[in-house]
Amino acid sequence: MRTTHLKDCAAYQHLLQIADKKTASSLNLKRLTAQADRFEKYSLQNSGIFYDYSKQRLDDEVLNELIALAREKEVKKQFKSMCDGKVVNATENRAALHTAARNYTDNTIKINGANISRQINDVNRDIKRFTGKVHDQTIVGSTGKPFTDAVIIGIGGSYLGCEFVYSALKVFSTPNMNLHFLPNVDIDNFGQIIKQIDPEKTLWIVISKSYTTTETMANLKQVTGFIKSCNINIKDHLVSITAKGSPGDDATADMLATFHMFDFIGGRYSVTSAVGGLPLSLAFGFDIFERFLKGCCQMDDHAITAPEHDNIPLLAALISIWNSHFLSCSAQAIIPYCSALSKLAPHVQQLYMESLGKSVTTTGDFIDYPSGVIIFGEPGTCAQHSFFQLAHQGLAFPIEFIGVVNPVYDGVQNVSKGVTNHQELWANMIAQARALAIGRTDDVDNARYCGGNRPSSTIIIEDLSPQNIGRLLSFYEARTVFEGFILDINPFDQFGVELGKVLASDIRDEVAKKNRAAGHSFDNLDTAAKFYLDLLFKKKL
Repeated sequence: MRTTHLKDCAAYQHLLQIADKKTASSLNLKRLTAQADRFEKYSLQNSGIFYDYSKQRLDDEVLNELIALAREKEVKKQFKSMCDGKVVNATENRAALHTAARNYTDNTIKINGANISRQINDVNRDIKRFTGKVHDQTIVGSTGKPFTDAVIIGIGGSYLGCEFVYSALKVFSTPNMNLHFLPNVDIDNFGQIIKQIDPEKTLWIVISKSYTTTETMANLKQVTGFIKSCNINIKDHLVSITAKGSPGDDATADMLATFHMFDFIGGRYSVTSAVGGLPLSLAFGFDIFERFLKGCCQMDDHAITAPEHDNIPLLAALISIWNSHFLSCSAQAIIPYCSALSKLAPHVQQLYMESLGKSVTTTGDFIDYPSGVIIFGEPGTCAQHSFFQLAHQGLAFPIEFIGVVNPVYDGVQNVSKGVTNHQELWANMIAQARALAIGRTDDVDNARYCGGNRPSSTIIIEDLSPQNIGRLLSFYEARTVFEGFILDINPFDQFGVELGKVLASDIRDEVAKKNRAAGHSFDNLDTAAKFYLDLLFKKKL
C-alpha cells in the first residue's frame, strides 16, 4: 500500500510549523499539568490497560495534528491489511502475521489460498498434546526420570519475548518446569546453565527458523556433546522449533519432537507462536499460555477497531514521533514499577530498535529524519538509584512508567513510615512522573535545580494475569508497527544485523586455520584483528 511520503504529508508540515512557533513556556509541563481537566482529557482506558499521557509535552493543537497525520498515512488501514495477510514486508515479499498466532475471532486468514489459521491451530494442538504428556509423565527422559527443566537454545527473537513472559508469569503462577535460556555463544552462558540442571531431567529446545544461525548451531553442538558425555540418549531430550523443510525439520534426526514456525512471523514478533508456545506451555501449562494469547488478541482487536483518538498503541506511536521528530528526543526509557516485568525493556529494545532502526524508506530512498530511538530501562525503584540523576538533571528523554495495581504476594505486609511496600512503590512511581514534569526551580542552589518539563507517560494494568501480560506485549508490538507505517519504513526486516555476521565469518575462517595448523599467522588481517586474535591464542595480556 502506497501512501504519501511522511515529509510530504500536510499534517507533518503543520507539525513542523507548530513545533517552530510553540514557545518553551507554551508547552511547559508545569503549566500544562496545572490545567484543571488535563488528566481527564489526556488519559484513557481500554482493553485492560489505562494509558495516561497527560505529562507529555503536547496540547490539543499538537494532538489533533498528530491524529491528522495518522489518518493521512492511513495507518489503521495498513494495520488491518497486515492482519488480513497482505504483503507488508515488501523487501522479503512476505506477510507479517504475528497477530494470526493469537486470532480468537471468527476470521479465517489465508495466504495464497492456504488456511493460515488452521496451520497455526494444528501447531498449538500439537503443543498442547506434547506438553500434557510431559506433565503427566507419559514422556520422560531416557533414564525414566520426569522433566523438571527446559533449556531454550536460541538467540534474539527466539528467546527475548519468551524470557519476558516467563519472568512475568512465574511470579503469577509457580512453574511446572523451570526455563533456562542459552542465547549467547559465550561458553560461560552454557557453563552457568549446566550448574543449575540435572541432565537426566532436562529437555533442550532448539529454536531457529533456518536452523543455520551460527550462535545457535554452535550452542547446539556444545549441548549435544554434553548430553553424550552424560550417557543420555539425545533423541529423548532434544526438541526443535523450526521452519518446514529446514535442516532441523528432519524425521530421521535424533529428535523427540519438532514444532513448526512460519516465515510470516518474524522472530521479534514470535512469542505467541510455537517459539513461546512450547516453552511457556511446558512451564505453566497450555491453559495459561492460551489465556496469554487471548489477552494479546484483545489488544490486537483494539488496535484494529478503536478510532485514532481512542487507540492506545496508535497514540503512543504518534507521541513517540512527536518526541523524536519535533522535540529532538533520541532515547526512551521503559520503567516498570514491578520487578516481575524486569525483562520487558530488553524485549522491547529488540522489538523496537530492530524494527525501526532503518536508514531507507519502503521505496528504497535514504531517510533524512529520525527512525526509531534508543530504548532502555529497568524496574523502579532500582532505576531511581541508577540513571534517574540523568533523567532529572542531564539529557532529557521520555519515560514510560508502568504500574501494576495488585501485586501477586498476598501475605502480610509490614508498614514502614505508615505505608506498605507496594504503597511505597506506587508513591515513588507517581512522584517521579510529577517531578520530571514540574521540576524544582524555586529558591534552590544550582546543584539542586531540576528544570522539569521532561515528558512521561504512565501505563497501568490491574495485575500480572496472563491476559494482562498478553495485552502489554501486544500493545508494544502494535505501537512499533504503527510507528513503522507512519515513518514509511518496513518494521519487519533486519538487514542491518548481517554485515557484522559476514565479517565474523571471515575472521572465523582464520581462527579455524589456526586451530588446524598452530603455525598459521594472522598477518593478512588488519592490525587490530591480528592483535586480538594473537591475544586470544596466547590467553594472557
